[in-house]
Formats: sequence, C-alpha cells, structure tokens
Amino acid sequence: MAATIWYEKDADLSVFDGKKVAILGYGSQGHAHALNLRDSGVDVVVGLRPTSKSVEYAKEQGLEVKSVADAVAEADVVMILLPDQYQAAVYKKDVEPNLKPGAALPSLTASTSTTLHQPSEDHPIFMVAPKGPGHIVRREYAAGRGVPVVVAVEQDPDGKTWPLCLAYAKALG
Repeated sequence: MAATIWYEKDADLSVFDGKKVAILGYGSQGHAHALNLRDSGVDVVVGLRPTSKSVEYAKEQGLEVKSVADAVAEADVVMILLPDQYQAAVYKKDVEPNLKPGAALPSLTASTSTTLHQPSEDHPIFMVAPKGPGHIVRREYAAGRGVPVVVAVEQDPDGKTWPLCLAYAKALG
C-alpha cells in the first residue's frame, strides 16, 4: 500500500474545540508537545508526579500542571510521554482508572498504545511521531516551520480518529 502524504491544509484544529489534551511527562518530547499544542490554541494540561523536578519548569512555561490521575480524568486526549520503563505501571495505576470513556490515546510509536496498554475498543488510538527530538520539534515550531510527522490510526471506534490525528500533528507543528 502506498503511503499518503498529508499537508497542513488537510488538518482542522477546530477538532480540538471543547477538548482538553493531557500530556503525561515533560521530558524531551513532553515539553515540545505541551508547548506546541498550547501555542496552537489547544487546551493542554501536563500530568506529572508531584515530586517531579519538571513541575516548576512546566509552570514557569505557563502550563497547567496536575497529578497524572487528575490530568487524565479531565482529558479527551491522553498522550503518554513518560520513559518506556514507567509507562505500563503508570497506565495501570493512574491512567486506566481515570480515563474518560472514548478518550483518545495517541502515541509516538506504532506499538506503544496496544502493547504497553490494553485500552478498550471505544478508545481512538493513533500514532503521531515527529521525526526529531523534542528540542528540535520545539525549535522548528517556534521558528514558524515544523518537522515531518509520521501518522497512523490503529483504532477508530467513532470514525473521527483521522481528523483528530491530523489535527494533533498540525498543532505539533
């Protein structure tokens, strides 16, 4: 199957109207996602452990910061950008019990959402993988450019996952 090339004009940020995106983690990709989405007009909350060194840094950047469980509970889209070795445990403890019905679970890799996590079939699952480390994703966005992003949809329970996936990629830059 040939790949489809999507462009900025193919995505509509109004998909995020009335929605909140939780970015879990504030490392290399987490800070880029949170800041770029926020600067694109998306309502963002950052979910962190209360003892995380990133709490104050994210707040200094003007972001809303909550516990992982609280961020997930209010989010319509939950992007888990924690180190791989913590994702499964955090998903089980803080994400799964607080995940809204139908909340989307994007990831950076094609397998993360379904191998580390076992979401039910009512959750949209898609991949948004920028082709660069977080500091470059942020720098290019701030310069008015962007980086290529690989996108895919794995689970589309409501027929609206592709527009959401493309809007996330556009907001990311």
